[in-house]
Amino acid sequence: MRRDVLRSGQVAEAAGVNTQTLRYYERRGLLAEPERSPGGHRLYGQGAVTVLRVIKAAQRLGFTLEEVAGLLEAGRHRHGRPVAGLRERAAGKLDEVDARIADLTAIREALAAAVAAGCDDLAVCAGSACCPIPFTGLAEEPRHAGSRR
Repeated sequence: MRRDVLRSGQVAEAAGVNTQTLRYYERRGLLAEPERSPGGHRLYGQGAVTVLRVIKAAQRLGFTLEEVAGLLEAGRHRHGRPVAGLRERAAGKLDEVDARIADLTAIREALAAAVAAGCDDLAVCAGSACCPIPFTGLAEEPRHAGSRR
């Protein structure tokens, strides 16, 4: 076997994934179908390790596998030139991350206020006018138009 050819386990280990992930990415079309040895073993080039690392890095940055597939496909059609739309997609992902950070900050502040207020019972706290947890109105029974009380 050539030195520049790797088997499934070697590629998976070098990229920090398991072989099931490797095969899943092949089925999804994220990774090209490898050549086969006469004995039927999958044979990959070093480029497969790079592609797997790129996929995992993109996922850590918040891109879904669907989005990663789009980025990889665009890159395959650009023949070595920068991927069209990557900047815009990264900017969009940055906006999503900023929105999540804002949401998490609001959640953190509400939880810190609940801890500081000594809230021990969500139902009791939510029914109190001084409850620090936002949207206490949601705990109230909904009032439907036209209902008789």
